[in-house]
Amino acid sequence: MTMNEFILHHQLPLDGVPSYGFGRCDCAGCAPRQPARRLFTGLLGLGALGVAAPALAREGVEVGEKSWATKLVSAEQVETAAAQQYAQTMRQAAQQRALAPANHPQVIRLRAIAQRIIPFALPWNPRAQGWKWEINLIGSAQLNAYCMPGGKIAFYYGILEKLQLSDDEVAMIMGHEVAHALREHARERMGKGAATRLGAGLISGLLGLGNVGDTVVNIGAQLATLKFGREDETEADLVGMELAARAGYNPAAGVSLWQKMGQASSGAPPQWLSTHPAGTTRIKDIEANLPKVQGLYERAPRPAERFEPAPPLKSRSAN
Repeated sequence: MTMNEFILHHQLPLDGVPSYGFGRCDCAGCAPRQPARRLFTGLLGLGALGVAAPALAREGVEVGEKSWATKLVSAEQVETAAAQQYAQTMRQAAQQRALAPANHPQVIRLRAIAQRIIPFALPWNPRAQGWKWEINLIGSAQLNAYCMPGGKIAFYYGILEKLQLSDDEVAMIMGHEVAHALREHARERMGKGAATRLGAGLISGLLGLGNVGDTVVNIGAQLATLKFGREDETEADLVGMELAARAGYNPAAGVSLWQKMGQASSGAPPQWLSTHPAGTTRIKDIEANLPKVQGLYERAPRPAERFEPAPPLKSRSAN
């Protein structure tokens, strides 16, 4: 399909195309932030002297170890399931003539940015070395983007067009979504869900609460999940900011990005009811952590090419 065919032959929005897979992140609706988990640092042994010296400080953001819950679910199974779901989504988009061709300017743009970000993924997750990365663009008006486990990235045209994103802002979104995959947040949620279901069953059985007990415990479990969701979003913001900075994209673009997100998501629920950090909160977090990645950005080679923001996407009715 040519670029013009792609632009002229979609129907927006694409109600039949799933908007997400594992690790959904509705960026425009994101809202609350919790303190980032701490990165453990050790001591470097001075072998010849048998003396421990302070560890050299790691340059970059500070986040914690991966959650215990990831150990409850197989990474291979999660990645395999994600790949299958991603492939299905792309097939559906292609059937609706909404999968952008490789020569589309915005696909070229996304893949160029990804090519700069992906090399910095390995230190965050050794599994990334074996991932078969994919980057695709779906012709939908949705403000959404995601990266499934295993490196399956999708952007929806609406987030590029409606927010008129610069390359730096695209890199911040892409870094954020890739960070979800690298930190295995989907696997973590699955593990916590499995643990919660097991725990709820045991508690209800012991107390003789039956279905009523199950309902009460499930509500409590959902509230507990909100905390983990917020931590994951904070973590993805910080790791994504570092990935973008190392790739040569200005991490300060996170501020303008979330300002645009806030304007696009007016009427979003209060911070304490959301699974995502509020725009104002995450902007403060980004600003507070900018000094940690500024040096990385200043030393990083700049992209050789810059791309224009996405033009309006026409629907079939435009013919």
